[in-house]
Amino acid sequence: MSDTSLTIDNILAPELTLCRVPASSKKRVLETIAEHIHHQDEILSDTEIFSNLVSRERLGSTGIGQGIAIPHCRLEGLDRVIGVLMTLEESIDFDAIDNQPVDLVFALIVPKEATSEHLELLSQLAEKFNDNGFCEQLRQCQDAASLYQRMTAAS
Repeated sequence: MSDTSLTIDNILAPELTLCRVPASSKKRVLETIAEHIHHQDEILSDTEIFSNLVSRERLGSTGIGQGIAIPHCRLEGLDRVIGVLMTLEESIDFDAIDNQPVDLVFALIVPKEATSEHLELLSQLAEKFNDNGFCEQLRQCQDAASLYQRMTAAS
C-alpha cells in the first residue's frame, strides 16, 4: 500500500472535467472519454482505451442507476489512475441497472496491476454519487471549472 491513498481529487484533472457534453449514445460517450485522455497524454492510445472500456461494458453495464455511470477499465502500461468527469447535454441510454438514462459519467482508467486501489476508488465514487443532492449540484454546473471545483471540494 502506498503512502498516498488515491482520492478523487488527485486523479481528476481540470482538463478531464467536461461539462454538458453532446453525446448521442453510450458508444459516443466512451469514444469521447478515450479521445480526451489521448489528447491529455498522447502516449496513451485512444483506440486501446475505447476498446477496453467497451470490453468492460460487455461484461455488464457500468450504469449504476439514478442517471449515473462509472465506466472503467484497466490499461496496460499505465502508471497512474486517470479520472474523467462528464455531464451530458442530454440523458442517453446506458443500459443502466434501473433502465434510467444517464447524464452523469465518471470514467476511471487504472493500471493493469491496480486492484485494491481500483476498488477503493470505485467505492468512493459510488458513495459520492449515492448522495442525490451532490449529484444535483453537479448536474447544475454550467461550465467545466465549476464542475471540477464541485467534484473535488466535496472529497
